Amino acid sequence: MAERSVGKASASAPERRSGPLDPVDLTIVGLLERDGRMSVRELAERAHVSRANAYARLHRMEREGVIAGYAARVDPRAKGLATSAIITLQMEQQQWRGLQDAVQSIPEVVYVALVGGEFDAVVLVRARDNENLREVVLEGIQAIPGVTGTRTYLIFDELDRGR
Repeated sequence: MAERSVGKASASAPERRSGPLDPVDLTIVGLLERDGRMSVRELAERAHVSRANAYARLHRMEREGVIAGYAARVDPRAKGLATSAIITLQMEQQQWRGLQDAVQSIPEVVYVALVGGEFDAVVLVRARDNENLREVVLEGIQAIPGVTGTRTYLIFDELDRGR
């Protein structure tokens, strides 16, 4: 069997999953979370299954959407994004769908989550500097119809657990 490096998930719409992941699937997923470039040969060895079994499981989990894709984790500072912040949003009721698209259209926004509690959404922003962050918050996020309030938390340091 030709050596294949893990690298691309299926581009088509995911199929419905047949059930929970078994221990071998969980092992494979855990290994890929730590090293998405691991070869199928090494993946099989470390999961204690044959290469054919590892390849079939990998392909099935990609097809079912368990594995949604593969990406490089890049230090934002290397891309000129020295300032990071978590921004919490309060919004008018029933505004999530339109607001989600508007917030995600801001290039500096890298993550958005709808949450329950004292605020309605959490946004992770990566900006060039504090001036760029100010523009994102005041001219971008706060200008979106339906946003009624924001609170910005500057990130001083991060722990990346590879997930």
